Amino acid sequence: MEILKTVKEVQDKIASLRSQGKSIGFVPTMGTLHEGHLSLVKQCIVDNDVCVVSIFVNPTQFNNKEDLIKYPRNLERDGKFLETVGVDVIFAPTEEEIYPEPDTRQFDFGQIDKVMEGVYRPGHFNGVAQVVSRLFDIVKPDKAYFGEKDFQQLAIIRVMVKQLNLPVQIVPMPIVREQSGLALSSRNERLTPPQKELAVNISKTLFESREWAQSLSVRDTIKKVIDTINSFDGLEVEYYEIADGYTLQSVEDWNESGYIVGCVVVYCGEVRLIDNIVYKA
Repeated sequence: MEILKTVKEVQDKIASLRSQGKSIGFVPTMGTLHEGHLSLVKQCIVDNDVCVVSIFVNPTQFNNKEDLIKYPRNLERDGKFLETVGVDVIFAPTEEEIYPEPDTRQFDFGQIDKVMEGVYRPGHFNGVAQVVSRLFDIVKPDKAYFGEKDFQQLAIIRVMVKQLNLPVQIVPMPIVREQSGLALSSRNERLTPPQKELAVNISKTLFESREWAQSLSVRDTIKKVIDTINSFDGLEVEYYEIADGYTLQSVEDWNESGYIVGCVVVYCGEVRLIDNIVYKA
């Protein structure tokens, strides 16, 4: 396994691999890796001759600078973690390597970035599109792997790839959960043991809501999910939306779409956690 830190090193390496006819798979991450990332990496290794993983905490997607400062980083641990599973290349650039000049591009995603995270984290998805498109330009992968936990991000990236006509296949991967049901996230590292136990009630409520949806309206299901999660001292819902899985626009009726997803953001203390559940697919 090689750890490369400059764009030139990566481009030279990829060019050499391409000259040998090798296919390139890519998993972009912000580090602090867990079993959820591992599921993406393992699938990447199965599907491609070469697996490249990037580790870069992208400043342009943080609208809260305090969140950026607190985001956990541990390159040494992440490197050991990836080496054990057979990753070929780690790309761990500095901010100057990714953005030698300020990236002023503004993307137009229609309505899908105007809802949910787009409301509460203005500019976030523009930053995601900036960094992912930049990484795609450097690595030029055949396939790139993203987790469905970041459901809206996945939709944004698919639109971006289509808009920019990029020759990369986006491969979605299911949410990986702890045995308790808690969705794996790098942010979980910031939870105390009691908070982690408390946070399990997020996924527990979402799973239960599938039963509630059999008899309740969309609006009443949303209210019950929010009220249930907020009933736990230490948890506070920022939003819960039930939306069309393709357009991400809110639905009013269960028959409005054949693909319906519920997306939630909950603060557990100061830690912002996201999760989602599929009601219809």
